[in-house]
Amino acid sequence: MILSKENSFETIIEKLTNNEVVIVPCDTIYGILGKSPVTDFKIREIKGRGESKPFLHLISSVIQFNKLSVIPFPKNLEEFWPGPLTVVTTVKQGGTIAYRLPADRFLQDIVSHMESPLYSTSVNLSGQKHLWKINEIIEKFEAKVDLIVDGGDLEGREPSTVIDITSFPYKIIRQGALHLPQDLVINTNL
Repeated sequence: MILSKENSFETIIEKLTNNEVVIVPCDTIYGILGKSPVTDFKIREIKGRGESKPFLHLISSVIQFNKLSVIPFPKNLEEFWPGPLTVVTTVKQGGTIAYRLPADRFLQDIVSHMESPLYSTSVNLSGQKHLWKINEIIEKFEAKVDLIVDGGDLEGREPSTVIDITSFPYKIIRQGALHLPQDLVINTNL
């Protein structure tokens, strides 16, 4: 099923609530979304992704982040959230999870309507570049997902920057759309 962004909100909520997987335009790039943790295996199958690499979680607020994380959201990052910043933190149930608070109002409304965080991952097969042309996304993923929301081509957009806040300075896991001040981060990809 393919819908325009303007006519899709209720259908997106219905699909996600029913543990289905959707593709939507995000404030960074197109994303594959599904309810955490129940759609994990389905999204991995769609992308051909191994079991060890975790998906980031979209959340609705810093308050939600602080309920889930052992580490309170850092004051020195507040100006960058919401936005294209994904933060890896230690979570209360053990281990680490990456969270992002999207800046896009449409995406925020979707996340706010869900009771649990949403998985989000780029629209591509594992190891390949993310797709930004809507016709390519439809051609390659229409038969694999339950809904595609057409937000047009998203040329030139980058995925979010991913940082690990379990130590300071924070470690850049993936440099993306947001460039943080050098006094906050060390780049581990050099």
